[in-house]
Amino acid sequence: MGFDISRVHKERLVNKKDLVVKIASDAQLTRTQATLALDSFLEGIQNSLVRGDRVTISGFGTFGVTHRKARRVRNPQSGRAMEIAAKRVPRFAPGVELKTAMESAEDGEAKTPGF
Repeated sequence: MGFDISRVHKERLVNKKDLVVKIASDAQLTRTQATLALDSFLEGIQNSLVRGDRVTISGFGTFGVTHRKARRVRNPQSGRAMEIAAKRVPRFAPGVELKTAMESAEDGEAKTPGF
């Protein structure tokens, strides 16, 4: 029997606490242990991205870093031109299995137990 997040949030928002509860339930861990596991996972992804590495989770997707060029934009209120500095931004590309699951879901409802 899966943990149904939709019963927790009417708007179907999933936050860190919800993920911790799901991990604890599925892996038979305490919430403290699940929190440590999730924190470690997220920290690993963040550290890899900061170094410029890509993180691929087979079947789920790939986290990476994209470089945005510096550009000139116009402030819509004042009409003045502004310079936006170049920067690195995180990016996520869904994997084939995630794309397939999303495409096969009807009305946004997951067909597999879980969230």
